[in-house]
Amino acid sequence: MKFRQLIAAIMAAVMIFSFTQKANSQVLISLLLGDKLNSEKLKFGIDGGVNFSTISNIEPSKYKPTFNLGFYFDFLLKKNMNWYVHTGVLVKSTMGARGLDTYILNDASLDTLFQNGNIYRKLSYFNVPILVRYKFKNELFVEAGAMLGLLYKAYDIFYEDINEKEDLSYKYDVRDHYNRIDAGVEAGIGYNVIKGTGYNFGLRYYYGLNGLFKDNSGDPQRNSSFYLFASLPVGAGEKAKAKAEAKKQEKEQKKEMKEQKKK
Repeated sequence: MKFRQLIAAIMAAVMIFSFTQKANSQVLISLLLGDKLNSEKLKFGIDGGVNFSTISNIEPSKYKPTFNLGFYFDFLLKKNMNWYVHTGVLVKSTMGARGLDTYILNDASLDTLFQNGNIYRKLSYFNVPILVRYKFKNELFVEAGAMLGLLYKAYDIFYEDINEKEDLSYKYDVRDHYNRIDAGVEAGIGYNVIKGTGYNFGLRYYYGLNGLFKDNSGDPQRNSSFYLFASLPVGAGEKAKAKAEAKKQEKEQKKEMKEQKKK
């Protein structure tokens, strides 16, 4: 990878983190740096989709669907080979579970209101996948590796049905009870929609290896999540078209030269 591409990648990462609280941060990076970060050896773009998360060793526990969004880098490991490293940052990535039993809040009014309710445990992370990817000739690919997460928000949201379903809620901050770092293994399968550009979609599964709670005397509780994802490159489509047009012109020139030689 060229030095200027490395500098551009670092600039993109810094700017993304600076704007993590603003919904238009990915758009800003895409407009400013997208065309500079895509090459034959490097693909850059927006990564996002829907994930279905739950927490192990806690009953009852149901999967909770949430949206995730971030940016990605695909690095070609060796020229003319099909091995890549997929990484990046999911700046909006929520895990947790729904349908959990309520517990005592030491507030008589709240304990009375939510005694028959349930909890949605919302854990918000910055997630960094580091996956080794192999792409087959038919554009299918498989990948496996690790994912690291930094917890920045954690809430237990209490729900109760009064007049309508879950129309009463209370948000309780529980971040101090959780480990800030989450780490685990991840694997997936996907398909490249347009050859050579980085447009792809697929399915990944993540399972955490370390416990969530700082102080837990029972079985360790871990994050678990399925990810339905789509990767949209920035600038790669235009470069692919330009490359195809250049090849077309080169073929036409060679054809003309052959015809001239025959004359």
